[in-house]
Amino acid sequence: MIASWEHFAHDADVGVRGVGATMEEAFEQAALALTAIVSDLDSVAPRTRVAIHCEAPDEALLFAEWLNAVIYEMAVRHMLFRRFEVHIADGGLQGTAWGEAVNVSRHHPAVEVKGATYTALRVEREKDGWVAQTVVDV
Repeated sequence: MIASWEHFAHDADVGVRGVGATMEEAFEQAALALTAIVSDLDSVAPRTRVAIHCEAPDEALLFAEWLNAVIYEMAVRHMLFRRFEVHIADGGLQGTAWGEAVNVSRHHPAVEVKGATYTALRVEREKDGWVAQTVVDV
């Protein structure tokens, strides 16, 4: 399975979906979809490394926690992220995001993502790999 991400329509909000050979890869791809809501990914350089940790009782809730942790780091650090690495074990996620400080003239931020919701929340293994998706509030 080729890793990919996409947006899907949902009323006033935006759906994000990540697809990958592993659950971790699907989470990484969905985080790229999250950044792509705000800015063109090609304009973001992976210069600064940020560690992200979260926990949850199941895979779907862990996915929502992951996206919310990425959104939090983007907001408090005033950064956009271009690359992600995720490791999941025992209900915990150890992640790394690489990005840079927002430069309004170069990144042209379109919207602010407020948070991941439980709407259309799904983390599932399919015949060719994994899908992780949810709707984010913008």
